[in-house]
Amino acid sequence: MVSGPAPLPGAVGLSHLAAYDWEAADGVCGGSPHLHLVCTEAYVVTGGRGAVQTLGPDGYRDIPLRPGTVAWFTPGTVHRMVQGGDLRVTVLMQNSGLPEAGDAVFTFPAEVLADPGRYADAATLPAGTGTRVEAAARRRRDLAVEGYLALREALLAGDDGPYREFLRAAALLVRERVPVWRELWRTGALEAAERTGAQLDALADGDLTYLAGATAYEAEPSRRGGYGMCGRRDEYALPGVTVPYGDE
Repeated sequence: MVSGPAPLPGAVGLSHLAAYDWEAADGVCGGSPHLHLVCTEAYVVTGGRGAVQTLGPDGYRDIPLRPGTVAWFTPGTVHRMVQGGDLRVTVLMQNSGLPEAGDAVFTFPAEVLADPGRYADAATLPAGTGTRVEAAARRRRDLAVEGYLALREALLAGDDGPYREFLRAAALLVRERVPVWRELWRTGALEAAERTGAQLDALADGDLTYLAGATAYEAEPSRRGGYGMCGRRDEYALPGVTVPYGDE
């Protein structure tokens, strides 16, 4: 049985986002385009309006977001949250702990992606809060948009070469993290699935002892208004979540 608070269902990650209203070079207000390499992410829209722009093997898409919309995207999908007016989203993230441990790569220009040290400097925000952190988050967003617009322009022209090169560069950047991710997955999502299997076996045998630990939990955000990739982020210190990578 689980010691301490149980993880969220399926060991998913949970946060709340208020999309950035900063205008980018293309006149669009919103967050920092990026992708995940092994995690599917979902947006549950709770207020306002906006969109999520995506790039992938299926080209460019612009998905409207309004209250009640659920939009999700699989690994390898570049996504950019767009602010249309007081957009608020609850984010559900597969494999809680992996994104916080680095499974998120910004669409910085190719020369930044090719240099791990330069990439880390551009991706990592200063500690704390205030105008200094906000300015760094905005610079990071602008650099990601710069690379994103080049990828989008190529895809719209029928050239997926730059997108595929970005995937390769992203994979090289995070490859050394895979052993850590594997352990987080093993003790998070995999353990949750295996626990269900053990419960099914017990139920089939008429053994209900596992229900002796039934209880309920509650949690409040451990940090409010942090500078996330897509917007101001309220997050939870729940089982399976690691210390945020790059102050994400």
